[in-house]
Amino acid sequence: MTFMVMSHYTYLSFKGVYRNVNSGFSLSIILALSFTFLIGTRPISGAYFSDMKNYFYDYENLLGVSFHFAWDTTNLLFDNVFRCMASLYLPIEFFFTLIAAIYYICIHLACKRLFPKDTILSYLVYLGAFSSFSYGTNGIKAGAAAAIFLLALSYRKNKIIFVLLLLISLGFHHSMIVPLAASVIVTIKKSKKLWLYVWVVCLVMAALHITFFQELFVGFSDAQGAEYLDMSSKENIVSGFRPDFILYSFVPIYLGYYLSKKYHIKSDTYDFLWGVYILTNAMWLLCTYAEYTNRIAYLSWLMYPIVLLYPFVNFHWNSNVQYRYFQYAVYGHLGFTLIMFIVYIV
Repeated sequence: MTFMVMSHYTYLSFKGVYRNVNSGFSLSIILALSFTFLIGTRPISGAYFSDMKNYFYDYENLLGVSFHFAWDTTNLLFDNVFRCMASLYLPIEFFFTLIAAIYYICIHLACKRLFPKDTILSYLVYLGAFSSFSYGTNGIKAGAAAAIFLLALSYRKNKIIFVLLLLISLGFHHSMIVPLAASVIVTIKKSKKLWLYVWVVCLVMAALHITFFQELFVGFSDAQGAEYLDMSSKENIVSGFRPDFILYSFVPIYLGYYLSKKYHIKSDTYDFLWGVYILTNAMWLLCTYAEYTNRIAYLSWLMYPIVLLYPFVNFHWNSNVQYRYFQYAVYGHLGFTLIMFIVYIV
């Protein structure tokens, strides 16, 4: 069904039928609100949503506990919002719905700003990413932070809002320090070729099983991060190398390089997004042998659909092949999601 919907909107968008700001916005906001209430009011289940039970038990223990803003928490904003809502005896469904709203509506707004004429198409493609559902239902803290970060990227030219949203995303989850740092670096130094070289070097280090930087990062992480990164207590660290994740990550990297060379596509916004994505993904390569390596990879994958779509939707470089390449990209993107679902869930 999702394949059919994406195919329909892909075709109509290129034909100009759905390249209408108002209609696209209306459909996508309905979709965003529907997901917000559907996911926010889902049944409390540890079997299907592993982290949900943990949030439920923590919330129950904090019900009615007097609230004061705590500055010594791991995630300054998220933890205080969590404790504040519990102190007011609000049902936990209110909390889950609020986080779902932040996740789905912020992503929607980012798509609307980055793809104003193709909001519904870009939003559908984003929801089709294989990590989108899991970070809307399980890793909700990181998911909400990622959605706010995406919205921040869409405000890059408005420095005040851009910085404010970056700080809010960091307040929701401390791991956002990685893409935030990448954003600062790419803003200061603009060099697509340099970022590509950095990624290749990090890939070689990962292939050679060089874990120097991963071990170095242990000293800069909190207790949970250090546990993920520290391999001294783990026996089978070779299993951390994931060719499937690397190939998946490489697609938008190659796409950006190929289109800039062959069709001379130049865009300050696209170069910025591509640079942040590639640097953040390079960071994951340095930590690819960590436990739960997909959680580190998600720091770059949160941008994946945006970087994948941008050169197809916002540029016209070759009408004869662009639509066909776009179909390959969209269907390959969703196909990977289906493969991961079949391999790891079914």
